[in-house]
Amino acid sequence: MELRGASVVLRSVADGDAKVLAAIVREPEVARWWAPPEGFDEMLAIVVDGEVAGAIQYDEEDDPDYRHASIDIFMGARFHGRGLGTDAVRTLARWLIEERRHHRLTIDPSATNEAAIRSYTKVGFKPVGRMRRYERDPVSGQWRDGLLMDLLADELIMEPSPRA
Repeated sequence: MELRGASVVLRSVADGDAKVLAAIVREPEVARWWAPPEGFDEMLAIVVDGEVAGAIQYDEEDDPDYRHASIDIFMGARFHGRGLGTDAVRTLARWLIEERRHHRLTIDPSATNEAAIRSYTKVGFKPVGRMRRYERDPVSGQWRDGLLMDLLADELIMEPSPRA
């Protein structure tokens, strides 16, 4: 699978990507939000200018009464602050809506991860609730709150907003 965004390419994880992704998830700026996953097979590599910058994944609930998809993402620190994560989330969200026919998507950053929340808001996600003691902090081991955000298909913001 390969999906093209404005600045990123999302593709299936290839041989050799796991080592790069494992190094990214150990970076202090990433490790504070992400515990190392058991594997990367279920993820898509985020590629920027031919270089693996991180990974994004989705999960689908197929029960017809609750059908929706969720997204999760991490990127190396040197790729932060450039709109690349927003582009990756937008690209995957568009595919989930247009090709997989989901009417609703969710994403659940830590309630204190302000950069992630800003990024997801630019795609059209809206906060719908605070999940108390939702996830274990991978560094301290303490429970922390998560922010549940969702996006309805007609709320997807397709174009990046111009930078000031």
